[in-house]
Amino acid sequence: MALFFRRVNRITLFALCLALTACAAYTYHEFNRQYGEPETKDRLVESNPKVDFFEQEVKPILDSRCVVCHACYDAPCQLKLSSAQGIDRGLVDYPVYRGKRLTASDPTRLFVDEPDTDGWRQRGFYPVVNERRDQPEANLEGSLLAKVLDLKARHPLPGDKILSEDHFDFALNRENQCPKVETFDYYAKAYPEAGMPYGLPGLDEQQTATIKQWVADGAWLPETKPLSTGLQAAVEKWEALLNQTDNKSRLFARYFYEHLFLANLFFDQVEPQPDNRSYFKVVRSKTPPGQAIDVIATRIPSDHPGTTEFYYRLQYQPVELVSKTHLPYALNDKREQWITELFFTPQYQVNSLPGYQQENFNPFVTFEQIPARSRYRFLLEEAHFYIAGFIKGPVCRGQVAVDVINDHFWVFFVNPDTNAAPMLDGFLEQQASNLRLPGEQGSNGGLLSYWTTYSELHLKYQKAKSQKLQQFFTEQPIDMNLVWDGNQINQNAALTVFRNFDDAAVRKGIIGNPPKTAWLIDYPLLERIHYLLTVDFDVYGNLTHQLNTRLYMDFLRIEGELNFLTLLPVAQRTAVRDYWYRESSDRLHKHLLSYSLAELPEPAIEYGDEDPKQALYQRIQDRIGPAVSQRYNLASAEVADGIKQPLLRVQNTKGAPAALLSETSILMVEQSNGAKQLFSVLANRAHLNITSLFDEKDNRMPSEDTITVTHGLVGDYPNVIFSVTEQQLSAFADDLVAMEKDSDYTQLVDKYGVRRTNADFWQVSDDLHNQYHRQQPDIAGWLDYNRYDNK
Repeated sequence: MALFFRRVNRITLFALCLALTACAAYTYHEFNRQYGEPETKDRLVESNPKVDFFEQEVKPILDSRCVVCHACYDAPCQLKLSSAQGIDRGLVDYPVYRGKRLTASDPTRLFVDEPDTDGWRQRGFYPVVNERRDQPEANLEGSLLAKVLDLKARHPLPGDKILSEDHFDFALNRENQCPKVETFDYYAKAYPEAGMPYGLPGLDEQQTATIKQWVADGAWLPETKPLSTGLQAAVEKWEALLNQTDNKSRLFARYFYEHLFLANLFFDQVEPQPDNRSYFKVVRSKTPPGQAIDVIATRIPSDHPGTTEFYYRLQYQPVELVSKTHLPYALNDKREQWITELFFTPQYQVNSLPGYQQENFNPFVTFEQIPARSRYRFLLEEAHFYIAGFIKGPVCRGQVAVDVINDHFWVFFVNPDTNAAPMLDGFLEQQASNLRLPGEQGSNGGLLSYWTTYSELHLKYQKAKSQKLQQFFTEQPIDMNLVWDGNQINQNAALTVFRNFDDAAVRKGIIGNPPKTAWLIDYPLLERIHYLLTVDFDVYGNLTHQLNTRLYMDFLRIEGELNFLTLLPVAQRTAVRDYWYRESSDRLHKHLLSYSLAELPEPAIEYGDEDPKQALYQRIQDRIGPAVSQRYNLASAEVADGIKQPLLRVQNTKGAPAALLSETSILMVEQSNGAKQLFSVLANRAHLNITSLFDEKDNRMPSEDTITVTHGLVGDYPNVIFSVTEQQLSAFADDLVAMEKDSDYTQLVDKYGVRRTNADFWQVSDDLHNQYHRQQPDIAGWLDYNRYDNK
């Protein structure tokens, strides 16, 4: 109750706490007297009229009005309403994100850390629907969900267009209030404006009545349905592949699991339409295929499973898709054939299986018996998945991963068919000790060792890599063959990354105007990104674990950028690098100077009088050719010139207008024929450098800010929605590019924006999601409004 407590002094606070404790105890016993003792019930049942009512009438309301804030790790009070199991689990009064914790906390992952609601009750979770006597009155009185809807109905949003900070707290690190139903009356008096949806328009009368009818009838939820015959056969086929008993197969299965545990696996041969697919997670289970899955709940995938006999299983995920965590990955006959060619056809022996000791937090030790080329191809063919993984991965509030990257950059990859990729002939095995990662320290990391142990190890690796490349480039030139061209068909060959404060998005293609930086990623770098930020990263880890992860990511970003600089003329490399790292700290500058950019020879790339970096961007685009996805590129979008030209004008705007925009704006354009198109207007914040943990504002360069406009939706946490007609679009662009001060942005939102307080907010949101699923059905999910502006 932080907002309320801030207004009272310590003596009053102490007295109030005593009073509330006494009142809570009284109310709890009074609830028991009237409605019986609380007890979990088997709420998930097979289909019946009440369950059908939930699925047909209630669930669409919860999805479109509640899941948009209650789905990810940072869902207020850990209340996840995106599944029947999450609704039944309820909420708890402590957050996942407690950045200052000195010891790791216990994980609370739905479907993983407890098998049922009884287990969650023992963990301190309490219900959002009634668990006392099953009678209509008791069900309504005992339902927190019904009470927060009633509170909203009694106290709708005020008439102000911008909500008062005295009554509404939208800060990212706000302290959420998580009342129990027994103390809800005190909560309602302290926070009368805190009904749900919080800080947004309330549900209409019919929607509220529908949910309350479901609550009054007992809030029954659907049990997970059996899989179709086709899906069951597909699951059995892949589980058979993953549970073969020879060493070669078992090592591959571990590699598959540790690299795809985040994936939403689907069978497109069985369910070809994206809007009608079932998704699965690969898990480790104590039980073999054919039996019910008993998940082994380790903190991270590379932890010891706690038993010598375990099985890889595909666990059905009965959840609504949310954009932030949706990482689709297809399993089909083509994928199986490809895996066979990579991991089973090559002639190599697996004499013994690796263990789970500390050294096995290093993938170059664990999987050294699998040919490095096979490992690289496995990652490279779906590179978008792995780059997106460190953004969409085990976190929903991603400062650790994304405040160490620029706001807009392009990603390319080293060609696996050139020996210049330093991954062959035992090189990685020789360098395994230098490729250690801070995840080996575990979730309760000790003293920070960034500038001691890991910086020295990274420098040793970089020096050895440079020496190896020098040997290679005495015989063959540095040329465009170093860049993977996706075999002219694979759109993973070129990616664009957009950062939005503590979130980011990755899309296939070379999107937007040329950025400040680019990465060229080789196998050792791609593997370490995956292990550092997904496999070994524990969102429940302590402060030092998370800081070590953040600090090591500096090295990986630098490495990718230096790889790219290799393709530039020697005389240009240092100047470009120094511009990227203007006014960096003395320690980092010294670290950067340890990399000699002149050791590798001049590239055999003709630059002439062109700006080398811009020319290199064009050379890479020409090399990749048809494999460069055009899906999000505004310039190639199939839209009318009356729409494209104003938006291109916005994209070519720099400085003040870009700095005034929120990071992620969604633009919904209604065309003359009534059809709607989605665009994203992304403000790219410029920095002197992005190496500091705490001084981002001091490193900002607003005059260098840029804008990227994409055809289609990019980003999971929109800050604002603009809704305009095709006829208004030119005026919208004029107003945007003319902005010079805060009041100009306020006027832009006044004219075209959809604020939290807009009476049509939910209608616009529905239109937006409908169009998102039509325009981008393969990746679409519910957006998250936890970062939506109040300005």
